[in-house]
Amino acid sequence: MAELKDFRIFGELDERSLGELRDQVKSIEYGKEEIIFQEGAPSFGLYLIFDGMVKLVKRTLRGKKQILKLSGPGELLGETTLFDKGTHVAYSKTLTDARIGFIERGNFFYFLEKHPKTVFRTFEKISEELKAFQSKLAERSYNSSKERLARFILRLGKEDIELSRAELAELAGVSSKTAIRTLGELEDRGFIKIEDRKIDILNEESIANLAEPFPVSLKENLII
Repeated sequence: MAELKDFRIFGELDERSLGELRDQVKSIEYGKEEIIFQEGAPSFGLYLIFDGMVKLVKRTLRGKKQILKLSGPGELLGETTLFDKGTHVAYSKTLTDARIGFIERGNFFYFLEKHPKTVFRTFEKISEELKAFQSKLAERSYNSSKERLARFILRLGKEDIELSRAELAELAGVSSKTAIRTLGELEDRGFIKIEDRKIDILNEESIANLAEPFPVSLKENLII
């Protein structure tokens, strides 16, 4: 479970400043597969993940879904709409039981005025994720479905995160049919073993050889 000091954007704050911030954060407990915020809903502030795993999902007009990122303890949600006061462009849903902190936009802005270093840390965080999303977009254009799936299998295995085949497909940006076929092939070759939602990597070297390295290095609790 993360504490405020574990969040990258608050890393330079002293204990007194962390205490001021702590007074403004409302902690909310969520069960598995609960919605945190809806796509199209007004954005009112910043969300802090203290415990659990959460997915951020974009839905198309035809009902197809793309998992934009998976976030764990120490990560943020709602930061992209924090400064423009717009609506959420995707929805957020828990993958596990989770404890999420919420700080209202006005209170957070007041805190930023008194702690300008946190502003730069926040922009640094947003910039890093923007580069990761740009790299993921390029990956969808140039890498095969098998290469993309292999990269996520490696990351999920290292973080011990379980996803359904449909969710893995949504994360990699491939069809469910392609994901099922590719996973079956990798299992037949003895690279992985699938039991329900869990994918065990039996031959990490072979999976790594299939995956193209991701050009942006991300923290362990963030998968894009």
